[in-house]
Amino acid sequence: QVQLVESGGGLVQAGGSLRLSCAASGRTFSSYSMGWFRQAPGKEREFVSAISWSGGNTYYVDSVEGRFTISRDNAKNTVYLQMNSLKPEDTAVYYCAATRQSLYSSSRSRIRSYDYWGQGTQVTVSS
Repeated sequence: QVQLVESGGGLVQAGGSLRLSCAASGRTFSSYSMGWFRQAPGKEREFVSAISWSGGNTYYVDSVEGRFTISRDNAKNTVYLQMNSLKPEDTAVYYCAATRQSLYSSSRSRIRSYDYWGQGTQVTVSS
């Protein structure tokens, strides 16, 4: 079992940056692909980004491509989401998630593909 704890959220002005962290428990972190999702008020949870177990493959939703960067440090059991050029529409609760599945295009953006979830961290971008 994997427990995930997100941190790094907060209030930032449009154009600013934040780095989210997701710390994982357990000794098998490096065997999991990791994803970031977000949920804005009144909206469904949506895929943001994912990274393979080795860090060699990364994926992004079009709306954050070029602004957000996902990375991981398997020695620290941590995955990161660097968010630059933030926009008010990025305001949401951000969740990290873990899956043992490979990140196929047909499944990596689906909530049900992920086995473990963190509690979320709030990101608010003011205009």
